[in-house]
Amino acid sequence: MTRLSVNLNKVALLRNARPLGVPSVTHFAAVAIEAGAQGITVHPRPDQRHIRGSDIDELSELLAAHPHIEFNIEGNPFHGLCEIAHRVRPHQCTLVPDEESAATSDHGWNLARDGARLRPLIQELKDLGIRVSLFIDPDAEAMQIARELGADRIELYTEPYARAFDAGDPKASLDLYSRAARSATDSGLGLNAGHDLNQANLPVFLAAVPGILEVSIGHALIADALEAGFAQTVRNYLSAIARGAAT
Repeated sequence: MTRLSVNLNKVALLRNARPLGVPSVTHFAAVAIEAGAQGITVHPRPDQRHIRGSDIDELSELLAAHPHIEFNIEGNPFHGLCEIAHRVRPHQCTLVPDEESAATSDHGWNLARDGARLRPLIQELKDLGIRVSLFIDPDAEAMQIARELGADRIELYTEPYARAFDAGDPKASLDLYSRAARSATDSGLGLNAGHDLNQANLPVFLAAVPGILEVSIGHALIADALEAGFAQTVRNYLSAIARGAAT
């Protein structure tokens, strides 16, 4: 069954709007875990516009009491992610090629261009006992390169699929992701996915794209929680995953 990792960036973004410490990122991590989430994701950025270093330390302390819950830290390894990883030793680091000024991640790595720079950082993280995932566009040709660089998994960047789903014609996009997923599996890589996945498009994606081990969902989940409540929304997403598996 695909695991759900809840991205808490938007909780931190709201918290940072006022100097009151609420809502608490750590509290909502605990709520997500209680509701059945199997992982917690954060994506710190150099400007600390949402997740802060103190959040990462508090989450690490919380998750030490929940060893079955995965701690996934995303970010650009050239913008301080490796230093964070040395300090807290998460289960997984997802390496993302976002610029410091980017509002959100909007493309995967160009491994032909960036692979030589990534290779030693991938090895550095693996030497710490951390699983390494690379944020990748659905390009079947890139998967073997990712494996040769030492990555353990790739995370498929799913915004193009989400756009196709919203337009009412996701078949061609799903075929592209399915080919990429099979190429990743054939290359010996584990498969994650994330970006703009939601309760409507997630079951369709999981039914069509084989082998997804984990989805990381934040923005849509937090938006849905404004209506349904946080714990119930986590349960709703777990149900959406189950529907995809049953299709």
